[in-house]
Amino acid sequence: MPVIRSELMIEAPQQVCFDAARSIDLHMESTAKTGEKAIGGVTSGLIELGESVTWEAVHFGIKQRLTAKITEMEQPRYFVDEMVSGAFKCFRHEHEFIPVGKDRTRMLDTFDYTSPLGLLGRIADRLVLEAYMTRFLLERNLYLKQVAEKQFKQMEEKKV
Repeated sequence: MPVIRSELMIEAPQQVCFDAARSIDLHMESTAKTGEKAIGGVTSGLIELGESVTWEAVHFGIKQRLTAKITEMEQPRYFVDEMVSGAFKCFRHEHEFIPVGKDRTRMLDTFDYTSPLGLLGRIADRLVLEAYMTRFLLERNLYLKQVAEKQFKQMEEKKV
């Protein structure tokens, strides 16, 4: 089972980053090229502990649905979403936000998944899926970084 990890430094406070990462609306913006839409559960705003969201998107030319639930949360330090139903056999996605100084945050992202179909799934991981998911998650995280930094800059400008 692959584990995809990424780390980004964001020029924004921990709470801004935490909220950006659990925003349903920003998730849809960041995944626009797969047409990802929230169609069930929490469909806009900030998702909270115990809540779930059902996503519909097109991956590999196939329309898919996936439901994930927030199973752990310690605001504003981390949250975990886990698949309830969908194309994977299972996944656990950890989002951690570590303050660095006053207004910087290290965002750690860990996506641990198991593909369905046993040996065929493991072959698919090696050939295409792990690279696809790594790219998909990095693009999403870079988008969140950009938005969080822009929001923080706007907050700072309003103070002046």
